[in-house]
Amino acid sequence: MNNNSVTTIPNIKWKKILIPVIVIVLILVLGANSLAIVNAGHTGVVTTFGKVNEGVMQEGIHLKIPFVQQVVMIDNRIQKLEVNTEAFSKDLQSVNTVLAINYRVDTSKSYSIYKNIGADYENVLVIPAVNEVLKAITATYTAEESVTNRQLISEGLITGLNDKLNEIGLYVTDVNIIDFDFSDAFITAIEEKQVAQQQLLKAETEKKTKITNAEAEAEAQKIRAEGEAEANKTISQSLTDQVIENKKIEKWNGELPKVSGGAGTFVDIGIDDTSSDK
Repeated sequence: MNNNSVTTIPNIKWKKILIPVIVIVLILVLGANSLAIVNAGHTGVVTTFGKVNEGVMQEGIHLKIPFVQQVVMIDNRIQKLEVNTEAFSKDLQSVNTVLAINYRVDTSKSYSIYKNIGADYENVLVIPAVNEVLKAITATYTAEESVTNRQLISEGLITGLNDKLNEIGLYVTDVNIIDFDFSDAFITAIEEKQVAQQQLLKAETEKKTKITNAEAEAEAQKIRAEGEAEANKTISQSLTDQVIENKKIEKWNGELPKVSGGAGTFVDIGIDDTSSDK
């Protein structure tokens, strides 16, 4: 047996093993690139040689052309975005606002958003829209009103953002104002105003208390006077002629009154001695 036949046999054996392995690997690679798995809460945007196809892949497993088509995943679940922005109030105060915004991407428009805006639609579209709408709303309130009308501003943001974004396929579901931050000078002015209001309220309360006490005292005096008048009236009505005569008799000491006349004489006024008539 020559050496050439010996070396040929192992080569043939290696080829028989290597070719099936290569075929299997190619099949696996082609199979993996022929399948697209879309996770729950997502849609798949298909591109063919970089061109965006209309329509989207829904959740599940889908077939695609290997190495020709690519699938970009778009998250259609509610996403939370935090925005920190500065705006000016109606009274030209600087207001730094921190917002928490919940929004979602319409599944039917995922492909158009990716085609026209790209995957970074949040930074390209959503954040600029938030800044624009917030500045427009903040300008309609004074800085102090911004604090007291927080709910109205949140509702205005939801309406304004949806007016701008719904047509594109983005929907804002909720806006929460996390914080309002004002300049130190404005905060000091607000504190001074609150102190002045409290002092004014205290002065008004004290004034009302004094007025109330004075009115109560006057009413008490009126009641006492009316009571005394009523008592005097009752006493006056009870003093009949008979009662007065009885009072006189009770106080008489038994002596007849004498009237002094002219020239030093006295005239007795009274009842004559009954014994002289006899």
